[in-house]
Amino acid sequence: MNISAKKILLPHLELTEVATADDHEATAVMVPSLTNNPVCETYYIKAKSGTYENKAARFNYFPVVLGSNGAPWAEAVVYILSRLDSVSVPTMSTYTGIADDLAAFRRFLDETGIDWMHFPSQKMFRPTYRFNGYLKIAVQSGKVAAGTAQRRMGTVIRFYRWLISEKVLAPEHPPWKESDRYIDFRDSHGFERTKQIVTTDVSLKTPKQHDPYDGAIDDGGKLRPLPLTEQEWVMDALITLGNTEMTLIHLFGFLTGARIQTILTFRVRHVDVKLDGDQQGFIRVPVGLGTGIDTKNGKRQVLHIPVYFYKMLYVYSQSGRAVKRRQKANGGDHKDQYLFLSAKGTPLYQSKEETSFFNPINNLRHIKTGQAVRQFITEYVIPFVRSKYATKDFHYQFHDTRATAGMNWTDHQLKLVEQGLTTLHEAREFVKVRMGHQSALTTDRYLQYRMNLKLVRWAGIEYECHLQKISKQALAGTE
Repeated sequence: MNISAKKILLPHLELTEVATADDHEATAVMVPSLTNNPVCETYYIKAKSGTYENKAARFNYFPVVLGSNGAPWAEAVVYILSRLDSVSVPTMSTYTGIADDLAAFRRFLDETGIDWMHFPSQKMFRPTYRFNGYLKIAVQSGKVAAGTAQRRMGTVIRFYRWLISEKVLAPEHPPWKESDRYIDFRDSHGFERTKQIVTTDVSLKTPKQHDPYDGAIDDGGKLRPLPLTEQEWVMDALITLGNTEMTLIHLFGFLTGARIQTILTFRVRHVDVKLDGDQQGFIRVPVGLGTGIDTKNGKRQVLHIPVYFYKMLYVYSQSGRAVKRRQKANGGDHKDQYLFLSAKGTPLYQSKEETSFFNPINNLRHIKTGQAVRQFITEYVIPFVRSKYATKDFHYQFHDTRATAGMNWTDHQLKLVEQGLTTLHEAREFVKVRMGHQSALTTDRYLQYRMNLKLVRWAGIEYECHLQKISKQALAGTE
C-alpha cells in the first residue's frame, strides 16, 4: 500500500564505513543473509574517518525524505549530507526545511507519475516546469502561501544544480533557462546598492506589496502590536488560566521585546541574583553568542529587564514548582538548566548550543522550538478572549509581543517628545537600543506605524461624516 512521500527526523545518525575484524575501532553487526545459509552474516563497521574530530559526521534530528514506497529518496538524502559537510556547526532546522521542500516535490512527482530524471524536448513536460506550474496554481487557489511556493521552487532548483554538478544527472534538455538580473536595495545604513543575481525562468516571483496601513509592522516578519485593551485581555486570560510559566513567558515578551528563542533559552543562572527590596530600574542582561541565551543569528545585545520582573523570575526559579520540573529534566536541577521547562521536565526551546552537540541517546523526533507556547495560545488564550470579550476575530501570535513592547516604548517616548523632555532623535535611539535593531530603518517603522494609524482613523472619521451628510441629503429628498 502506497503512502504519501514525507519527511521524517532520525533522533540520531552517525556516519560509518566498512572496517575489518582486526580494527580496534570496529563494531560487529549482524545482517540477515540473502541466501539464508547462514541465517545472518557478520560485518564490521566503524565511525567514518574524522567523525570524532568533525562534528558534521554525527547528527541529531537528521531529516530523511521518504518516497511513496516508504523507502528513503537516496539522492535527496545524499544532497542534504553534502550540504551538511561544509558546515562545522549546522543548524538542523535549516536542513529540516530543505527536506520538507523536497518531500513536497516528491509528493508531486509520485502523485503525477512524473520521472524526475527525465527532461524531454517539450519544455512544459520537464519536471521543473511542471512543478513550477503546479505551485502557481496552488498559490492562486490559496493552498500554498506565496512565500512557501517560492522557497520550495528555489530548493528544487538548488537540488538539480547539485545533481548536475556532481554528475549524478545529465539531462537531455536544460531544466530551465538562466539569465542575469540586477536588483536595487538599501543596506543596513540606508545606502542604495545594486546586486547581480542569476535567475531562472522556473523561479517563482512573489513581489512584496508594502501596505503601510495594514496594521502590521515589518520587524523580522509581519507583527501586529496589540492595543492596550487587547494586552489586558491576554493577561486576564493568562491569569485566569493559571499557568505560571505561560504567564511569565508572555510578560517577558511584553516587557522586554525579546524573541521567543531568547526567552525560552534563559537559564537559572541568568536570574540567580537576589536583589535588594528597594532596588529600582532595570537589570541589563547580555544575550546572544557566548551567553547561553539564543538570539536571532546569534547577535550580541543587551536585554533590559525591569527590576520588579527580574525579582519575579528569581522567585519562580527558586519555587518548588520550578525545582520539581528541573529535577525531571535531563541533567537534573543545576544552574545551567533552562529556566522554563514543561511539566515533564522537557525544554520548551532547545538552544543552538544544545542541538550542536551530538547526543547518541537522543530519542526525540522533533526539535523543540516553542511549539508548546504557540499551542497554548491557540487552544486556550485565544478561545478564552473570544468567549469572554465577544470578539470572534481576535487573534495574535507570540511574536506580536515583541511589536507590542516596541509600540509601548514608542508611545511613551513620543509623549516625552510632545512634552519637550526629549528629542525625536533621542526617542528613536531609545527604542532602537531596547529592540536591538541593527538598522534605524526598522525602528522608524514603529514611529511611522503610529502616525499611519492616526491618519487612518482621521480619514475614517472624515469619510463617515461625509457619508452621514450625503445620507441626510438623500433622505431629505424623499420627504
